[in-house]
Amino acid sequence: MTFGQRLRSLRLGRGLTQKECGKLFQLSESAIGMYERDQREPSLELVRRIADYFEVTIDYILGRDHYISEGKARYTAADHWTDEERELADAFIQTIRHRKKTSMTKNESQ
Repeated sequence: MTFGQRLRSLRLGRGLTQKECGKLFQLSESAIGMYERDQREPSLELVRRIADYFEVTIDYILGRDHYISEGKARYTAADHWTDEERELADAFIQTIRHRKKTSMTKNESQ
């Protein structure tokens, strides 16, 4: 999976539009689209910021491994999964993490 595919999967997993994602990283909506289509290469600093925001390793966001967080395997038997299966699992995991954070924030404000 490419950087663009991983970025798209992570963004969708958080329920973000390209415009919302762009605002997070001080980029335009079109820049996010170009990254997702692999028409543009991000700077190392941007890769780091994206990895930090989505709580993944830089190796993961660059497509170098199938681990979503430092030292923890995400899937069992992941070597046998298709890219589409991994993308769906990534989106699901990110959605659950986002809901958990949102729930914790709501509970803290009550």
